[in-house]
Amino acid sequence: MKIRLSDFSENWAEMFQSEAQLLKTIFSDQIIIFEHFGSTSVQGMKAKPVIDMMCIVKDIEKIDLFNNKMDSLGYDVAGEWGISGRRLFRKGGDNRTYHIHFYQSDNPQIERHLIFRDYLRSHPEEAARYSRFKEEVAQRCEHTREYSAAKRGFVKEMEQQALRWYSEKSHYD
Repeated sequence: MKIRLSDFSENWAEMFQSEAQLLKTIFSDQIIIFEHFGSTSVQGMKAKPVIDMMCIVKDIEKIDLFNNKMDSLGYDVAGEWGISGRRLFRKGGDNRTYHIHFYQSDNPQIERHLIFRDYLRSHPEEAARYSRFKEEVAQRCEHTREYSAAKRGFVKEMEQQALRWYSEKSHYD
């Protein structure tokens, strides 16, 4: 898939809310909470215009029972897609609009994603640095697979900073 990088859009928060309402009608009492994460959730960040949504659920195994329903609504059912304990659904085909990540409430991936999001929200200079890096990578890479691979080291390093920030912040709260 070709890389599409966009300026921040206020519409992304509305798109998140709208999809959360739709998913609530499908999964009802399975959902504990929805979280908007990834670059589209950070004010001012450049991002692939794909809304990353986290659905924190009571029992991840029960989510598999909804695969046919999600497929009928235009979602690609991707299963764990490389992350143990996750269920991933993608919507929009080549012009993807949503990545829906389901995690059971005790999955450690939840905290990692939310700490990174909160770090970027609390450190606009770091969000700007990440945006600039993404622009540079997007100029060198044509497809999302290359783009994601080229960002991996930078993101890992920034995630480590975010975890240190969270640890220090939690220590003093």
